[in-house]
Parts: sequence; C-alpha cells; structure tokens
Amino acid sequence: MVLDINLLPILAAAFIAMVSPGPATLALAGTSMAFGRRAGLALASGITTGSLAWSMTAALGLGALMATHVWMLEIVRYVGAAYLLFLAVKAARSAVLGKAVATKSFTGDWRMLYFKGLALHLTNPKAILFFGSLYSIGLPPETSGASLALVVGAVGLQSAILFHCYAFLFSSRAVTRAYLKLHRGIEGVLAVAFAVASLKILTARLT
Repeated sequence: MVLDINLLPILAAAFIAMVSPGPATLALAGTSMAFGRRAGLALASGITTGSLAWSMTAALGLGALMATHVWMLEIVRYVGAAYLLFLAVKAARSAVLGKAVATKSFTGDWRMLYFKGLALHLTNPKAILFFGSLYSIGLPPETSGASLALVVGAVGLQSAILFHCYAFLFSSRAVTRAYLKLHRGIEGVLAVAFAVASLKILTARLT
C-alpha cells in the first residue's frame, strides 16, 4: 500500500543531501553567478534529469530485488548503512576542518549546458549509492509499483524545485557568498542526519 512507505523521511534525507555543497550545487552556483539565471536554469534541468534517472534506477532495481530475493535486502541494508556512515564521517570532517569550497562554472548554449548538467550527475557513481541507501530506509519488501512511482515522482519533483531555485538564487553573488560561508554548518547538519539514517537502517525490522 502507498501508505506503508516512509515518504517524509525519504524526502527529508534527499533534501538534506541536496543542500550539501557537492558537484551539482557548486556547478550551479558557479554557472549562475558567472553567466546568469538562464544558464543556471539550463544546467539545473540537466542535473534534475540525471537525478531522476538514478532515482528510477535505484527504485526499480531495489524493488525487483526485494520482490524476488527478500534475503538480499539484508545485504542492501548493510551496504547502505555503511555508505551513509561514510558520508556522515566525511561531512563531519569537512565541518571540523572547514576547508574552502570552490565553485565551478560551465559554458555553452542552453542545450550544451543541459547535457553538461546531465553528464555531471550521470557520471557520479555516488548518486546511485545514495539513492539505493535512501530507498532502503523507507521502502518495505512488499512495496508496490504505485508506491515506487510515488516515491520517484516526489523525490524528482523536490529535486526539480530545489535545483531550479538554486539557479535563481545563485545568480545573486551575495547569495552565493553567503551559502559558501555557511557550508561548515551545513556539513555539520549532514553529519548528524546521515548518522541517524545509518542507525535507522541498521535497527529497522524487516518483515
């Protein structure tokens, strides 16, 4: 049933990950600041498409795995928990060390920027690991196709709104500077959130 999925924790975890200073957000910041809002929106559209592709791959793959080999969910669970714990340690280290964050800009017309954004996300193997870990938190073994579609659609919509809002915001230099200054606090929040998610996966009861 659709009501059996933990949609809110999935959306919350995805949101926290998306606000982290990573390749996508830094590329959006640099491109929007250097070449304006239209360029940022084109790049954001490509990034959103790549995110949706990884999300669908993880959801469908995990759903098929659970439907045919429920015992393998245990492996997915422990791998996902370990990966989220790795992210927690990495975020905590970044927050403590406070290393400078550098933006990166892309050039080209809107078509070129769209495909560059798509390639940026599709060539990031961490994306599929993250989505696999994310869905193992809130999708029970008996998850239906309708539930999977709801989760993928909700996460995709959230990604589209957030990434395109980045393009609008980052076209302002003041906003970009403020965001980069706050990255230590953001990484600290991420460290806690990923650690909690890892613990949740490890302590979940599978039925």
